Amino acid sequence: MISSFRSPLPSSHFIVSGKCREFYSKGGLEMERAFYERHTVTVAQDLIGCLLIRRGFSGLEDIVVRITETEAYRGADDPASHAHRGVTPRNRLMFGQAGHLYVYLSYGMHYCMNIVTEGEGEPGAVLLRGAEVVQGLELVRANRPGVRDAQLLNGPGKLTKGLALDLAYNGYDVCGGFGGGELELLPPPTGMRPLPLKETGRIGISKGQAMPWRFVEG
Repeated sequence: MISSFRSPLPSSHFIVSGKCREFYSKGGLEMERAFYERHTVTVAQDLIGCLLIRRGFSGLEDIVVRITETEAYRGADDPASHAHRGVTPRNRLMFGQAGHLYVYLSYGMHYCMNIVTEGEGEPGAVLLRGAEVVQGLELVRANRPGVRDAQLLNGPGKLTKGLALDLAYNGYDVCGGFGGGELELLPPPTGMRPLPLKETGRIGISKGQAMPWRFVEG
């Protein structure tokens, strides 16, 4: 099903390190905490096309990726959610302030990155399932050696590995950050040719697959 439309980033619009915010804040709303304090499904839809920036270290350039796939997870009404049975030490961030990352280790192998949504006390998070590289392709390739470009970031574990993110970023505030803004989310530029946004059932889970809360660009 096609639920809405988003604007792609044309290949000619590559980012100059350090100038991302200046370029993208001209065309759209800044992604302040109120953006994430909305219904989880709405946030999951609206994150498609947004830019995730991984700031460079030791003189390296920034990595910039465009989000192409998300999934929404809620609370008691969602049997696939970590928050389905209430608060635990592992999932407590899902009940906290919106705009923080909830990062967990899946099957002892892969880190999955979620962004907390809804108001405090109302659990919700959006899983970032996939993205495409806009800037820093060689850095992502170095983080994912021997992998074809089309497979670099097309899965939640692949995304975190490509961006070199792990449990150290659990609780990271994308609206302010705790480490000097190592990660930032920016809206896509406006005025670009729209692409359809498809909604499907979620994948890789054993319950709640029928809920149409997976969103994919294209």
